Amino acid sequence: MTLNDELFQGLLLALAGFLFSMALTPFYTHFAYKYKFWKKQKQTTVDGKDLPIMRKLHAHKFKHVFPTMAGLVGVVSVTAVTWLFNLDRGQTWLPLVGFLGGALVGVIDDVINIFGTGRGAAGLRGPVKFFLITVVGLVLGWFFSVKLGWTSILVPFVGDIEVGIAGMIMIFAFAVVATSNAVNISDGLDGLSGGLSMLAYAAFGVIALFQGNVLLFGFCMTVVGWLLSYIWFNVPPARFMMGDTGSFALGSGLGVVAMMTNSFFLLPIIGLPFVIEAGSSLIQLASKKFFHRKIFISAPLHHHLEAIGWGEAKIVMRFWIVAGVCAIVGIFVAATGGAI
Repeated sequence: MTLNDELFQGLLLALAGFLFSMALTPFYTHFAYKYKFWKKQKQTTVDGKDLPIMRKLHAHKFKHVFPTMAGLVGVVSVTAVTWLFNLDRGQTWLPLVGFLGGALVGVIDDVINIFGTGRGAAGLRGPVKFFLITVVGLVLGWFFSVKLGWTSILVPFVGDIEVGIAGMIMIFAFAVVATSNAVNISDGLDGLSGGLSMLAYAAFGVIALFQGNVLLFGFCMTVVGWLLSYIWFNVPPARFMMGDTGSFALGSGLGVVAMMTNSFFLLPIIGLPFVIEAGSSLIQLASKKFFHRKIFISAPLHHHLEAIGWGEAKIVMRFWIVAGVCAIVGIFVAATGGAI
């Protein structure tokens, strides 16, 4: 196949993901309203403190019913398109299972949030989610290292470094856990995490394409196709939320794709907005715990920007621009640092 043929194949899969998602969305919307998939507004932080600022900022969204768990559309679409047209043990099986593993953790959390009552209505506790997604990462890391034979990792401009089976499993699990949580933390404004994820998947897709991993490129484009459909319905004012189902699926899958392209060290570059979002939350927690004061008015960063007067659309669009620049820089580093 020529590069044009490979590109055409990937774009067809993106189109399939988009059209499949557009077709499924009305069915999701019907069932979401029929069975009341209403999102409950978050009341406390991860350390149990009250959230008056965030409740005030987002009170308008919860005046009316607002369905969540729309990530199910993407899970079904990406799975169906990949299974029917792009399934391969060496390139797409692992990203798909990672995508589904993250989605499963998210589904459990969303279902508890939607149908739970009392204290349990907040969803899974943070440590439980962390444990479950860690199990997903470790299992996939074992398959990646033992079954697919990866025991070294590329350091840009340095070369491959041998880390062994145990080291690779740990690095793989870290990539999945960190990226899953970072994407989940970024899912707080209409279209924010969807747009950031779309640009990150597109960047890793380009890297996969130039590495000759055509089917992996196709998987990334399938996810991009779904996200184009999701953003169509999710730009402000959003019709629904992707929920943890979508954010954990996207984060887990992205971590796997980074490892499959031997681009672990490009994750913080291409995914810099996710790093900033997760980092701002971590800094806020650490400052409150050790210094008993807040660095940000509200964390993560996008809520701080809301609190100082930035409009939601302005925040989302500027984050998208930053993500686009990071994607370009990441591809450049991949091309010059030995990943391509």
